[in-house]
Amino acid sequence: MNSTQVKLVQESFAKVVPISEAAAAIFYDRLFEVAPAVKAMFPDDMSGQRKKLMMMLAAVVNGLGNLESILPAASALAKRHVDYGARPEHYPVVGGALLWTLEKGLGEAWTPDVAEAWTAAYGTLSGYMISEAYGRAQAAE
Repeated sequence: MNSTQVKLVQESFAKVVPISEAAAAIFYDRLFEVAPAVKAMFPDDMSGQRKKLMMMLAAVVNGLGNLESILPAASALAKRHVDYGARPEHYPVVGGALLWTLEKGLGEAWTPDVAEAWTAAYGTLSGYMISEAYGRAQAAE
């Protein structure tokens, strides 16, 4: 990720913050639509989970300018996700649901450059998380 992409992710996320509750609901609805099997990994009451998602996204987005500052938390999160049943192949599905949600939430502000920046951010972080949780060989697949 370059500094322009970091800025695009941060500026676009600032537009999502006011609709964070709706965005989180849309994200999980989309995730469960495209990957219904993962729904069993989540609680019946998703209100707390939706808040955790948005807090985690905010922390990651705010830390993108200093990636090293968020890597320990990303590593811990990745390892916890293994205990929940997450597998490496879930990461692209989650990323697709996230990008889809951002596109819907941002509307016209979802430009090709913003899409590319978010794709780069998610790719960087998910690759790191997969390598932390499952080893480098899994992250390369």
